[in-house]
Amino acid sequence: MRYCKKRQVHFMIISVSRRTDIPDCYAAWFFNRLREKIVYNQNPFNKNQITEVSLKEEDVDCFVFWTKDPTKFLNRLEELTNYHYYFQITVNAYGFDLEPRMSKKRETIIRNFQELSKIIGTKKIIWRYDPIILNDKYDIDFHIRNFEQLAEKLADYTQKCIISFVDLYRTAKKNQSKHGIYEMNSKNIDSLIRNFVPVAKKYNLIIETCSEKIDLSHYGINHAKCIDNKLIGEITNNNNITHKKDPNQRKECGCVQSIDIGVYNSCRNKCSYCYANYNEGLIDKNTIRHNPNSRLLIGEVTPDMKISRKKRNLFDI
Repeated sequence: MRYCKKRQVHFMIISVSRRTDIPDCYAAWFFNRLREKIVYNQNPFNKNQITEVSLKEEDVDCFVFWTKDPTKFLNRLEELTNYHYYFQITVNAYGFDLEPRMSKKRETIIRNFQELSKIIGTKKIIWRYDPIILNDKYDIDFHIRNFEQLAEKLADYTQKCIISFVDLYRTAKKNQSKHGIYEMNSKNIDSLIRNFVPVAKKYNLIIETCSEKIDLSHYGINHAKCIDNKLIGEITNNNNITHKKDPNQRKECGCVQSIDIGVYNSCRNKCSYCYANYNEGLIDKNTIRHNPNSRLLIGEVTPDMKISRKKRNLFDI
């Protein structure tokens, strides 16, 4: 019998960020960190536990940028020349009640989505229509109508749309209940998807779901890996990118392992449904504590903080 010895590979994927909109709210800080080639990442459960993460070109395999507005990155992409990356950009059609900052600049965001795609290509920009929220104002007819309107504007500039359905998280439930948001059931979802699929086919878009239990494969819709080893492998021309699931994410999440450098309750967009930014008072305090020259996204290093160095992850393949 012949045994194959496992090969081991190192990798580091940086998520920027699930926890807050760094490209929109903290772009200057990010590029300062990139210039210094180092960032301090604070443990969300222990503020005194800091991890030093290298941002050297040879250490970072890929950045995954999550944002609702890429505008502040458009004129600074040359600073990312020696890095691999892709963007996930959320474009919904909600009003001021749910997205107070986004609703005022929706058309600008769409234009900049298009412009960014022209520069980096359709593979490296993913449209997120999420979370899908239902209440008396944003009903199924609203989503059917607006999904097609947005698809018409964005489909030539991306290959994929990732959708998800709102989760009533304990932390964000107060904000969500204020707007009469209710949890979706299989009947609601089926009504939406039966209308979304023909639109996706019309505009040659792939639809995938993010962190959802429901199986929609009979519609041709698969579960997404938002941090996607296959896509990263294509972008980097590296077949050794790990396929190991991130253990820090929910069971339904397909993402591979990454390091997220964001901080909860620091996003200035203050979207009412957000699970990661649910305490407006704390968001305001954190915004004041932000220093674009600090290695920490929020606050400064203090003597009681313990700093450890993050090594590139090692995996068997």
